[in-house]
Amino acid sequence: MADAGGWSTIESDEGVFTSLIENLGVKGVQFEELISLDADTIRSLSPVYGVIFLFKYLRDQTPTTTTTAPQDGTYVPNPPENLFFAAQTIQNACGTQAILSVILNQDSPSSTPHPIDIGPELRGFKDFTTGFPADLRGEALSNSETIRTAHNAFARASPFVDETVRTARDEEGDVYHFIGYTAVGGTLYELDGLQPYPISHGECDAGQFPEKFQTHTM
Repeated sequence: MADAGGWSTIESDEGVFTSLIENLGVKGVQFEELISLDADTIRSLSPVYGVIFLFKYLRDQTPTTTTTAPQDGTYVPNPPENLFFAAQTIQNACGTQAILSVILNQDSPSSTPHPIDIGPELRGFKDFTTGFPADLRGEALSNSETIRTAHNAFARASPFVDETVRTARDEEGDVYHFIGYTAVGGTLYELDGLQPYPISHGECDAGQFPEKFQTHTM
């Protein structure tokens, strides 16, 4: 995985994420920070399209992957063609990639009763990469001038940055990683670009998502 590749570090902030997707042409969607992962809290924000989960790798800890089985759930080596899943090829792009893993899977009535209007730019990108394997999708994402420009518009502004805000990498060398969770085609998927395949956590539709996600994470 490349380190930067022209992608800057951006803040992990719901306002930044909302503005980022608006700049990409997405309409009618906003991000909210969850103070609790219980089902009632998630459902209160309905319609909910997915959850972006942020966690920290401790210093000197490296992500581990295996092609045999994930720690939880089941690998899906041959996912449905309509499932957008991309391998992560650029470290600083992990937040934007997790966002797109949710947004680009929630633009169809087959996934949600309230399909997202993803706009012409992302529609063209999704159509272009349909049928690509995960590694080529990841390369296409990292090489997208449109997506990279929208991402870099929210580059961390040093030296006047709020040091309490989390970024993909902090000054002590700890790395933060983002994973997307969303229900697609009746299945709860964990979409982690550092894993070789999407991970299934069982049957789940849009209405069941809050309870299913709580069960998986609690």
